[in-house]
Amino acid sequence: MSSPILPDMKALIIIPCLNEARNIERILRKIAANRGNQDMLIVVADGGSSDGTRPIVTRLMEEIEGLELLNNPKRIQSAAVNLAVEKFGAGRDYLIRIDAHGDYPDDYCQALLQEAVDTGADSVVVGMKTVGFGVFQKATAVAQNSKLGNGGSKHRAGASGHWIDHGHHALMRISAFRQVGGYDETFTHNEDAELDFRLRKSGFRIWMTAKTYMVYYPRSAPYPLFRQYLGYGRGRARNLLKHRSIPKLRQAIPLAVLPVVVGALLAVLHWAAAVPLIVWVVACLGYGVWIALSERNAYGPLAALSAMIMHLAWSAGFWLELLKIKPRRAAA
Repeated sequence: MSSPILPDMKALIIIPCLNEARNIERILRKIAANRGNQDMLIVVADGGSSDGTRPIVTRLMEEIEGLELLNNPKRIQSAAVNLAVEKFGAGRDYLIRIDAHGDYPDDYCQALLQEAVDTGADSVVVGMKTVGFGVFQKATAVAQNSKLGNGGSKHRAGASGHWIDHGHHALMRISAFRQVGGYDETFTHNEDAELDFRLRKSGFRIWMTAKTYMVYYPRSAPYPLFRQYLGYGRGRARNLLKHRSIPKLRQAIPLAVLPVVVGALLAVLHWAAAVPLIVWVVACLGYGVWIALSERNAYGPLAALSAMIMHLAWSAGFWLELLKIKPRRAAA
């Protein structure tokens, strides 16, 4: 029988956001309504929204007790969480990170706290269930829920409760977060994996829970998806370079995609240069057809296209970061 949640346990719920007017009221009402009798302060750390997000939060502050709006001048999520902990973390035991564009079961925060008590974990991470609505978004969701798109990542594929090296951040002991210095704000992507590396190095333990999960909505068009995974690739490269670690096999395989695509340009000299590219494309499309047949999912072949976008963008981002090639910034 699991232990009861300690009655005096205090949590800090942090919601980093930027232009989330379509989602912020829904998520705030849901989280606030399901705090139970626990002391959970909700902080929306806004990165300078221009779509009406801030007025919505300000209005809800008059209605929802224990809701704060925090200005995040650095805009990025890592800075948002760091600043919220600095301003509101005193006297609180755990931080719970909520994504404004995601969705959660009603007992999400309660389940996380219970897992922290039952396991003694310093960090509790969750699995992600990806859901789409439009055609491209649905295809991308199928890809991200499959090994074709996630490489067998446990926080994507889901698994029973177990100790893990890295997962999607959900709950963390504030004392552990502070001891390792919080998120590295030079990371715009992959800041969670980088922090997990330092947590483990310092002897803290990360628990992948099977008691709850989050729902994630992927990008709904090819270019935003490409940009997202380009950032992920850069972030992963920065992480490996910073800690001088070796990529896992599931991370190393996609690294070959950009060289394969670039190498195919040499097919003008000899046709054999295109063979690796053809093998990759056929393998992805074949996996997509297998999804369609085995799962009776008509989005399987389209999922292969989404996966190829993710593979190429991730590989390109990794190599660009490795070679220190920075993106151009538009002139002011």
